[in-house]
This record gives sequence, C-alpha cells and structure tokens, in this order.
Amino acid sequence: MTELPDFNLDNKPGRSPANRSLERGIEILRAFRPGSELLGNGELAERTGLSKSTVSRLTQTLVGAGMLQIDSIERAYRLAPAVLSLSHAMRTGSRVLHAATPHMLELAQRRRINVGLAAPDRDEMVYLESIRYAKRVALRRVVSGQRVPMELTSLGRAYLAAAPQPRRAKLMELFSQRRTHWRKMETEIKQAWADIRSKGYCAAAWQPEVVALAAPLEVDDVIYVLNVSISTEESITAISRELAPALLELAQTIRHTLKIQMPRGS
Repeated sequence: MTELPDFNLDNKPGRSPANRSLERGIEILRAFRPGSELLGNGELAERTGLSKSTVSRLTQTLVGAGMLQIDSIERAYRLAPAVLSLSHAMRTGSRVLHAATPHMLELAQRRRINVGLAAPDRDEMVYLESIRYAKRVALRRVVSGQRVPMELTSLGRAYLAAAPQPRRAKLMELFSQRRTHWRKMETEIKQAWADIRSKGYCAAAWQPEVVALAAPLEVDDVIYVLNVSISTEESITAISRELAPALLELAQTIRHTLKIQMPRGS
C-alpha cells in the first residue's frame, strides 16, 4: 500500500504517541470500503501499511470502543452500528445539507437530472447527498457516502480549482505519481481550473455516456462542490450549454439560503 501524504496542513510537529495511536485507529476504520464487509488483521495490515502486531492491538481497542464487531467464525472484523450512528449525526447536523437538499431535489425533479453535493476527503470526493432523477438509467448507482476519484471527475477538478495552493500542489504531485497518462490528465485538470475561473463551473465525462458539471461552494471555510449529471450521447459542449445555468443558479440559491438562516448558536 502506498501511504498517502499528510493532507492536514495544519498539523504541527511533535505529535504525541496518543495522537499517533488515534490516527492509526482511524486508518483501521478507513480500510473498510464497499465490498469489504469482513477484514482480518492481515488484510487490515496490508491496507493500512501498519504492522500486524499494531493492527491486532488497535482492532481489540476498537472492538472495546464499539467501533468494530468481531466475527469469531471468520476471525475477522466488521464495522459496528456506532459508525453508522456517526454518519447520521453528521448528516442531520449539517447546515449545508439542510440548506441545499430541498433546492437540489427541486432541480433534479424539474429537469430530470442527477444532482449531488460532495466534499473532499484526502485524494477523493465523498458524496454527502445524491439525488437521482435522470431519465436514462446509468450503470452505477451513486449514494451518500460514495467516493469518486478527485483527479478524474468534475467534482474533484472543481475542488482543486478552489483549494489552497499548498494542498493543491500536494494532490497534484500524488496524482502525477500514480497516473500513467498524467500529462494529458494534467492538461484537462488545468483547463477545468480555467473554466471555473471564467465560467464558474467545469465539465467532465470520465464514464461512458455520462456528462457531469460541477461548481465549488465555499461555506464556513469548507469547500463543498455541487454537481449535475446526465446519461447522454450528446457532447460535453451541448450538455454544458443546457445545464450550466441551472447549476450556477442552484449554487447561488444555496448561498442565499445559508445567508438568511439563523447563525449557529443563536
């Protein structure tokens, strides 16, 4: 496993062993992805880059904390219900989701398109909400919590355009190391940045017959990204001309809704 660079640019040197243990425990939880319900200590060690002895100690702690459950027959672990509880708390407590979801739903129903809201996590984008109303059925179903590659998608490229330069540089370096045809992709990403600056949105078609447009939405010092997508055989240019005004209007409506909401803590 290739270790990811530290994307928390606010981290300070000299972190205590207790903090390192916490970080390693979180890496254990991160190792669980769709399709991997049960993971043993060996698989967790491979996915996290941690030693088996460290993984064994951490999984015991996480079981005791209620974050993992042990399957004694398979001698492996699964995520515990408490993890889902944390996700529910995040979704119900998000002022951005409260403000955005009704407007996203209205647009998706009215235009019969897919509308999503995502946020960055390391080198991926995570859907916070995904409302699917496109007329044509796509080959994949996108749901809340699903991850997509940052460097390939309109979501990720819109985020990169708005991200602080040091973070963007780290991410671009990571992508350059793992992508074979990096020069072509780098050109596409930088064109997306230019589109964000000049038009307010960018477009990509990283999956066959799916065109997606995205626009950054900065709230409370966090960069979220809105997107609209549709399964189509039409060109990116044609779909952009059709859907860009609706996407930009949606972003502006959400910003206005957030402004008139009561401040937190009032």
